[in-house]
Amino acid sequence: MSLSELRLKKNEDRRLRAGHVWVFSNEIDNKLTPLKNFTPGEEIRVVAHDHTRLGIAYVNPHSLISARLFSRDTRTRLDQEFFNTRIQQALAMRERLFSRPFYRLIFGESDGLPGLVVDRFDEALVVQITTFGMEEKKLLILEALRHAMPNVTSILFRNDSQSRSMEGLENYVAAGYGEPPQKILLEENGLTFAAPLWDGQKTGWFFDHRLNRSRLKDYVSNQRVLDVFSYLGGWGIQAACAGAKEVLCVDSSAFSENWINENSQHNGVQDKVKVLCEDAFFALKNLHQQKEKFSVIVLDPPAFVKKLKDQKEGLLAYQRINELALKLLEPGGILISCSCSMHVSYNDLVQAVRRASLNTKNELQILERGHQAQDHPVHIAIPETDYLKMIIFSKGV
Repeated sequence: MSLSELRLKKNEDRRLRAGHVWVFSNEIDNKLTPLKNFTPGEEIRVVAHDHTRLGIAYVNPHSLISARLFSRDTRTRLDQEFFNTRIQQALAMRERLFSRPFYRLIFGESDGLPGLVVDRFDEALVVQITTFGMEEKKLLILEALRHAMPNVTSILFRNDSQSRSMEGLENYVAAGYGEPPQKILLEENGLTFAAPLWDGQKTGWFFDHRLNRSRLKDYVSNQRVLDVFSYLGGWGIQAACAGAKEVLCVDSSAFSENWINENSQHNGVQDKVKVLCEDAFFALKNLHQQKEKFSVIVLDPPAFVKKLKDQKEGLLAYQRINELALKLLEPGGILISCSCSMHVSYNDLVQAVRRASLNTKNELQILERGHQAQDHPVHIAIPETDYLKMIIFSKGV
């Protein structure tokens, strides 16, 4: 099949030659290859200004990221063989890394499948598609997943992310194969959690903090712990199981409160874990007014910086929530501060916490830095895939 070419402007090929896979709309030579001439999801060859073929991509003329390379070999096509091969490769790596089948199976660009995320919960899979090119191939994706894992009994499409609107895609949640359960049991760090697949956040669970949550065991024994933005209690319940004497989970959702209580019971720590169903900023202010103190505080907020233009306002939000936490933290206490914003660097987060410490007149030390788990590999040429930050601070006495 003959493919159309997408020509780049002069010097706009440098990022692709360095290994990145995104082509932005302002990098395209619209005089030679007008974007309006392409169909969303169409497979095209990406060509530099000097006619060098850079790879093969799928295109969306209506998106800021107008093309995403999926192969440097221009003979490659988005066919069944392609998906079978890429998914088998990703599966082989996860099976090498994890003894139990609970992990992120596909992490988009990092696994050579831009626009596709798949989480595995043993025999149930949750698929999230964020681009037009992958949406067009969802039947091939389903077939490849079933081919790689014949024991899978259900596949759920959680295609309801905000990023789909930028691609001109509608949101929906639907069964792709079998009868996906409303609730699934998963294992993490030797514990069992229930997670909602159909109506939970993202794909239902956040595997990316697996390693960071495992670090709690060195800090929480016989301590009073505050887990803020708790969702299903992943941090707080693991703290309780690691020996914390008391855990308070804060989340604004009554939906989350029910799941935290269920997961506390699953792990036999319901007597240690309490839930405060309030907005995090409001809750922390009230706890401070009530003169409450905690010896370990975990802050794992949603992305405060979803777009680069929101960076200034978002960094202020990180500073504010850390200021509130530091006011509640006992001298000698431990602050675990996280960010899942790809537009926030480690240094950005450190500086936000530094400003928070100055405003609250606290001295802090960095004890550890954490990262996303191995099932969320970082593409060596795509800094956007290196999104998760976790820093453990100690507060001076």
